[in-house]
Order: sequence, then C-alpha cells, then structure tokens
Amino acid sequence: MVIVAGQIVVAAADREAYLAGCVKVVELARAAEGCLDFSIAADLVDPGRINVFERWESQEAVEAFRGSGPEEGQSAAMLSASVAEYDVADVRSLT
Repeated sequence: MVIVAGQIVVAAADREAYLAGCVKVVELARAAEGCLDFSIAADLVDPGRINVFERWESQEAVEAFRGSGPEEGQSAAMLSASVAEYDVADVRSLT
C-alpha cells in the first residue's frame, strides 16, 4: 500500500477557488483502479493550507493515475507544497 500525504499552501483568498478546481481530480482519483481513498481538503486552522491524503493499493496504481501532475493553473497558485509518498508494510485497524 502507498500513502501520499502532506500539505499545499496557497494564498488564503485563493483557497476556495483552488479547492473548487480540485473536485474533478478527486472524482477521477476515487474512480481510478487501485485508489483506496483520496482527499484534498481545507485545513481547519490555517486559512491558506490544503491537506492532501491519498491511499493506493500499489505504486503502479499511483503512477497510472498521477500522469503529469497538477495542471498549470493549480501549480501557479501554490506558494509551497510538502507532499510525500510512503510505502506501507503493515496496517492495524483502530476500530
């Protein structure tokens, strides 16, 4: 399993528009083969922060979906980003 997690920072005034532009990406990801979960969401405390969380069955599934990355308008709106992939060897349910 692969987890992709981190944050994107945009100008606070641009966050809602940025997120609105991500709706189709989230829909496509959730429908993609190998996607277990995919979320891009506003942070509850920081008005410019957007949290990213993805869970995939395999690295191949991530790469098949990822393609060329964010579109040009989204990349231009990012002030910074810190997103990483994590290979998961074991999972323990907390429920």
